[in-house]
Amino acid sequence: MAEKKGFIGEFREFVTKGNVLDLAVGVIIGGAFGTITKSLTDDIIMPIVSLFLGGIDFNEWKIVLKEAVLNADGTEAAAAVTVNYGTFISTIINFLILALVIFCMVKAVNNARARAEAAKAAAEPAPEPKPEPEPEEPKPTAEELLTDILAELKKGK
Repeated sequence: MAEKKGFIGEFREFVTKGNVLDLAVGVIIGGAFGTITKSLTDDIIMPIVSLFLGGIDFNEWKIVLKEAVLNADGTEAAAAVTVNYGTFISTIINFLILALVIFCMVKAVNNARARAEAAKAAAEPAPEPKPEPEPEEPKPTAEELLTDILAELKKGK
């Protein structure tokens, strides 16, 4: 009979399984990679794109739904309500760059696996061919079967 584990024992087993640890490492590395990609987009690619578009900053692209409310002394009492579509465009470009990099990584891994499998298949000896089955005797026709049955019945009389 299997020993019953308590809640803590089950939790410990769950946490120490290899795939859970691999997932945790992947999430941490993915978060860091996302930060690097965001920096690449915001700090390198978007300024170059902005330069070609006449110095426009994508973060300034917005639609003002409600202007900011200012106090008498000029300080902002209520912030403006805006739709920041320039930031959204920048985020889409960031996503596309990240997706492209991940696609290239997956493609490289798949190519490496295919090469490894091809090398393994080439290194293994070819399987011996199966012996050809012996030819079957031709099956008797219905007429031959009936003739045999009739002969057997005549012997039995």
